[in-house]
Amino acid sequence: MSEKADIKWYVVHTYSGYENKVKVNLEKAVENNGMQDLIFDVRIPVEEAVEIKNNKRKNVQRKLLPGYVMVKMILTNESWYLVRNTRGVTGFVGSGNKPTPLSDTDFEKIFETHTATEIDIRPGDTVRILSGLFENFSGRVVSIDEQTQKISVMVPMLKRETAVDLGYDEVVREE
Repeated sequence: MSEKADIKWYVVHTYSGYENKVKVNLEKAVENNGMQDLIFDVRIPVEEAVEIKNNKRKNVQRKLLPGYVMVKMILTNESWYLVRNTRGVTGFVGSGNKPTPLSDTDFEKIFETHTATEIDIRPGDTVRILSGLFENFSGRVVSIDEQTQKISVMVPMLKRETAVDLGYDEVVREE
C-alpha cells in the first residue's frame, strides 16, 4: 500500500473561537518540526454570507462547524502527537484514541461552495421596491422564501393589492 493512499482528512476538535489560532499554531508546528511530508493542509470550513442590515449589504465569512478544524495528513504516532498537542486542540473526532478519517463525500459536502444571505426584513414590514416595473412603489411583505431568496410583497395599485415576488436585493426596508 502506497503512502498516497494513507493521506486522509481528519476532524480536529478545538476550543470554540480558537479555530484560527489552532490553524496558525499547527502550520507553524509542522514547519518547525519538518513534518510537511506527514501533514499537508489545515482548513477551517467557512461559508460566504451576505448580511443585509439597515439597507446595507455586507459580505461576511461564517464558520460552518464552530470548534472544528480539518487536517489533511498521514496518520502516524508523530503526526497524531503533533496535532493533539497543539495549543487549543482538545482532540480528534473518532472513537477513543483512534481518529476517524472523513470520507471523500463528507469532505466534499462540507467544502462545497454556497452563499447564504441574511436580511433584516420580516413579514409585515413595509419595503420600497428598487427596480423593475414597480420601482419606487412601497408594499407590505407577506412572506419570505429563504430557499429561493424571494420576498412576496403586496403592492397597492388602483385600489387593489397586487402580489409581487422580488429578490432580496430588489427591496429595502422603509423605516
